[in-house]
Amino acid sequence: MAQAEVTETGNGGAADRRTGSRVRGLLERLREDRGLWRRGVFLAAVAVLLALTMILHAQIPNRIGNLGSLTETFLPWLGVFVPVLLAAALWRRSATALIALVLPAVVWANLFGGLLVDKAAASGGELTVATHNVNAGNPDPAGTAKQVASSGADVLALQELPVSKVPEYERALAGTYRYHHVRGTVGVWSKYPLTDARRVDIRLGWDRALRATVATPRGPVAVYVAHLPSVRVKLNAGFTANQRDASADALGEAIVREPLDRVVLLGDLNGTMNDRALRAVTSQMRSTQGAAGDGFGFSWPASLPMARIDQIMVKGVEPVASWTLPRTDSDHLPIAARMNL
Repeated sequence: MAQAEVTETGNGGAADRRTGSRVRGLLERLREDRGLWRRGVFLAAVAVLLALTMILHAQIPNRIGNLGSLTETFLPWLGVFVPVLLAAALWRRSATALIALVLPAVVWANLFGGLLVDKAAASGGELTVATHNVNAGNPDPAGTAKQVASSGADVLALQELPVSKVPEYERALAGTYRYHHVRGTVGVWSKYPLTDARRVDIRLGWDRALRATVATPRGPVAVYVAHLPSVRVKLNAGFTANQRDASADALGEAIVREPLDRVVLLGDLNGTMNDRALRAVTSQMRSTQGAAGDGFGFSWPASLPMARIDQIMVKGVEPVASWTLPRTDSDHLPIAARMNL
């Protein structure tokens, strides 16, 4: 028995010596590799530039093709370059690039790491809302309306409603929602009474925003439904969003004047929470996805969601959960949220 114990100890010591020898050999090769620190300087510079872009995104000017807003719209996707640069640094065997890569990795984690944590409560919430840009060319308005209504939302907002298709949406939702109001191409359906429903002027030539008071069992809540103008990427003009920006400012001004303390904004804002052009709205309201969501909650395009341009935002209420709903015949995903009043 004693001999066996000695043998096992001896084998373990030999293994330790072999491991130590390998480590010493690796360190020796690294010392002999004189290019370890000189290689990958370009990769290191790219890593630093990537980090600075994320840190200073608000300083990127919008004067040239709204470059700043375009960068902020897809800001989370800059993190994709981190593993790409990591692979390149390992292939080049560059210690300089590997160390520099720590900077963008830390910055991205600081900006967006919190979104990777599921903050949604499994149950609870005194009011459930949903919003959906149904797409003017939707081939199945009734099916889309019923599918979104099946989420159990107490209040449902729809955008991009063609005037000719409004009756189809009304018939499809009549059995679930007793109250509704439509202005132009936006509408709100509610299980609770609606009062003081009116258009909101967002400086367009037609109605794409409304406001109504929802009489919930816990008291009145002001609900805004908005569809801000689309943005375009043009070869000769870049990221054109001036009309969207002006409408966002007008919507923000309307919310500032809102007399009720509890406010919910539902709609397609054609911009993300990072986009500085929406600051008139985002500076005074919270995103339910950021506060109580699971993941990024990208909603557009529905075939391969890359940005959350559909928003549920609140003021004076507490988000409990926020999520995307299954795809419909629209090019946007519907989104929903639960909240305590």
